[in-house]
Amino acid sequence: MRLTVFGATGGTGGHLVQQAVQAGHEVTAVVRDPARLTVAHPDLLVITATDLTDAAALRPAVAGRDAVLSAVGAPTNKRAGIASAATRGILQAMAASRVQRFVAISAAPVGEIPPGEDLLGRKLVFPLIRAAFRKIYADLAVMERVIAASSTDWTVLRPPRLLDGPLTGHYRTAIGSNVPNARSISRADLAHAMLTLLDERAAVRQAVGAANY
Repeated sequence: MRLTVFGATGGTGGHLVQQAVQAGHEVTAVVRDPARLTVAHPDLLVITATDLTDAAALRPAVAGRDAVLSAVGAPTNKRAGIASAATRGILQAMAASRVQRFVAISAAPVGEIPPGEDLLGRKLVFPLIRAAFRKIYADLAVMERVIAASSTDWTVLRPPRLLDGPLTGHYRTAIGSNVPNARSISRADLAHAMLTLLDERAAVRQAVGAANY
């Protein structure tokens, strides 16, 4: 496939780019600073974009692609607002270029507490995490509403805590729900799940939970 990855120099975005080119995809990586991208491959095109809210400027990065993947997000509450603003620009560029498939990263606390969640998760983990990163999750909730209102064939991944672990390929997914009793997932496995779900029709216009355990 011909893929475009936004947030390509981030923790998950870097894995997305690496895994995608290794799988034989042609990848366009959209970055703010090309020097931060450590992946090099003949099937990798790097495009610099300093303003992801400028849909017109993003059109060359998405035109003619089969799918767009976004790993854009804010690392702290102080920078909350990045995900929703960037996603608006990306979706507008996709609409203008008639690109349909879109996969983005949100977070488990944005969704409902899933059936089967244990007492620790319901009474402690979810409430504490939502309080600690409330601005980030509020922005991701806005982002999800923007995505859901679009005409794209979208999928939103809702992982729990992200870790810098290895790619294992062993993780749980739940279409339409968070994964119950989930505490973490490696960024490498999250990237793998995003690429796997590209061809999963049941995941279109759905939020999908993903977790290692």
